Amino acid sequence: MRELILDANVVLRFLVQDVPGQARAASKLLGRAENGEIRLIIDPLIIAETVYVLTSFYQRPREVVADALISFVQSEGIACSQATRVVDALRRFKRTSVDYADAWLAASGAESNCEIASFDRDLDRFNDIKRFDPEL
Repeated sequence: MRELILDANVVLRFLVQDVPGQARAASKLLGRAENGEIRLIIDPLIIAETVYVLTSFYQRPREVVADALISFVQSEGIACSQATRVVDALRRFKRTSVDYADAWLAASGAESNCEIASFDRDLDRFNDIKRFDPEL
């Protein structure tokens, strides 16, 4: 089966539908993946870029962004390394005011059961992780 690695611009065109020709092409590509013709691979870094663009440039609410990307990552024909961590990070991003990078760190710490060395007290919002403060 043919595999293609997705760039954020394809995901954005699919989700936002703001450039008609590219939106149709992205939708067609996603449809082919859903039908099992191809497999689309999305890297966690591309998820982070997509979160950033949707919340900054497009000014979409974090809840809408998180829900759309969770659904996208879990779609038929989409493969994402560390999908469990990505979904956890998106859920943390959705329910708090932390940025996506901190949500990713929290999801990583929870999944690995490892403390996070950080000065950032925002991480203290997550009860399932432990932050190590280097100043102590």
